[in-house]
Amino acid sequence: MNAFELAALLFPDVTMTVEEAEALYPARILPEGAKVTRVAPSPTGFVHFGTLFPAFVSERLAHQSGGTFYLRIEDTDSLRYVPGAEQDLIDTLSYYGIQFDEGPNATGESGIYGPYWQSQRKNLYHVFAKKLVQEGLAYPYFPTDEELSALRQTNKKEENKNKDWAAQAQAAKDAQAARRTAWIDTAEAAVSSGRPFVLYIRADGDGEKKVFFTDLVKGKVEFPENDEDFVLLKSDGIPTYHFAHAVDDHLMRTTVVVRGEEWLPSLPKHLQLFRYLGFKPPKYLHIAQLMRMDGTSKKKLSKRDKGAALSDYKAMGYPQLSVIEYVFTLLNSNFEEWRRSNPDKPWEAFPFSIKKMSISGALFDFDKLNDVSKNVISRMTEKQVYDGVLAWAKVYDPDFAALLAAQPDIAAAAFSIGRGGNKPRKDLTTWADAKEYMGFFFDPLYEVPPAYPDTFSQTDIKAALDAFAAVYDPADDQQIWFDKVKAIAASLGFAPDMKAYKATPDQFKGHIGDVSMFLRVAVTGKMNAPDLFAVMQILGKEQTLTRIQKTIDTLLS
Repeated sequence: MNAFELAALLFPDVTMTVEEAEALYPARILPEGAKVTRVAPSPTGFVHFGTLFPAFVSERLAHQSGGTFYLRIEDTDSLRYVPGAEQDLIDTLSYYGIQFDEGPNATGESGIYGPYWQSQRKNLYHVFAKKLVQEGLAYPYFPTDEELSALRQTNKKEENKNKDWAAQAQAAKDAQAARRTAWIDTAEAAVSSGRPFVLYIRADGDGEKKVFFTDLVKGKVEFPENDEDFVLLKSDGIPTYHFAHAVDDHLMRTTVVVRGEEWLPSLPKHLQLFRYLGFKPPKYLHIAQLMRMDGTSKKKLSKRDKGAALSDYKAMGYPQLSVIEYVFTLLNSNFEEWRRSNPDKPWEAFPFSIKKMSISGALFDFDKLNDVSKNVISRMTEKQVYDGVLAWAKVYDPDFAALLAAQPDIAAAAFSIGRGGNKPRKDLTTWADAKEYMGFFFDPLYEVPPAYPDTFSQTDIKAALDAFAAVYDPADDQQIWFDKVKAIAASLGFAPDMKAYKATPDQFKGHIGDVSMFLRVAVTGKMNAPDLFAVMQILGKEQTLTRIQKTIDTLLS
């Protein structure tokens, strides 16, 4: 039986030729230098934080060059498929600003290079598998039921514990040599009896020689040539990742593949496969693994770590933009400098460059994320903050959301305190912080504190509150308001300014800041709160004086 006869036996239903398949996917008409990139995740669970790294790199490379960016769902692993994971993936990437030109979306799919689900492209893979068999570059193996069962039951972890690597390598070579010829006398009978086959590539590499490749970030890399006959089609006819990505990236005209560096060792296999298929390989960009600190050492961010799931960030209240900008600080070392010089520009205006990407692993750091998020929120208008907090609270704190919705003017005014200008306040790190920050504006969330610091006498605290209540006028500007507080402080033996207190602290009961604290605690129920003059302006005279009197009645009577 020659190679053409074998191909016809294995793929009797494949009538499409390679040329006909190619014609279904014409070359893209794009500007010179335009890049075609993709994100190709598997719907096997939650969306990992690290997914944003290749997604944003791919999106920027395509859209900054006037190219095309598409989504492809690699759903060929039915055993690991998680129902709902696909839609969650589409929704999550969209939430974080990843906009695709082609591929699956809320209404189906768009683009002429589909189907964009690999599970719907089986016929295409078989066209090219048949070609490889015809050319003697791939061959079938018909595993027995016992072999299939043994493969399913193998405990890889236990196997690796006791593995004799030298013996294992020799056994693999012997098994490969036997597989290459096992079909010759058995293929026709096996196919006739309905036995499934696994299709292997016939590797021509020499493990003692090197294959060289230039990665777009890591530069020149080298690996041993591939001499392993790896699987192209599994026994159910579904392709492996290696085979499917080669066929799809060629037909969809992908020019740059962005993926994690864990795929680097597979590069010799992929280059060999592209050569066998007669395809020009895309350029590859392998992103370093995302790391976290574990004591004094670095470890890969795993699925079990806090912050690994992208859904965590929405629940924790981080704005989308905070997460996006944090990712860019990790991707490009000059992003923060650019942001300081361009505080009002959208992130899409940033001139992303792969030359600024780190070769070593980026370090995930919640403290850094928090700093970025504070800066992001500080640049927002009060309406943007109000809308963001309200949307978050509707899902995660409905009672707080009801208060915000019932008094939007109060909430917006509270968020406006210290906003704008060259040095805006940075009180909020996440939307979840808003309740603690400004919840006291709403009576249901205001609480008289349990006590004042015992370093001050109740007599002085009550006297300061009574004196302020007697002279408070909301029509006063901030300077007149502060002058009244200073006068009250002086009348009670407190230093009216910090300079005098620092010069002779023993001559005073305290200072103006202490008297301001007496008022702040009474009006807000908190030791730390936004600008007190602004708070009183928002609350109004009646509510301000009511809270002062309530504090006197509760704590100082």
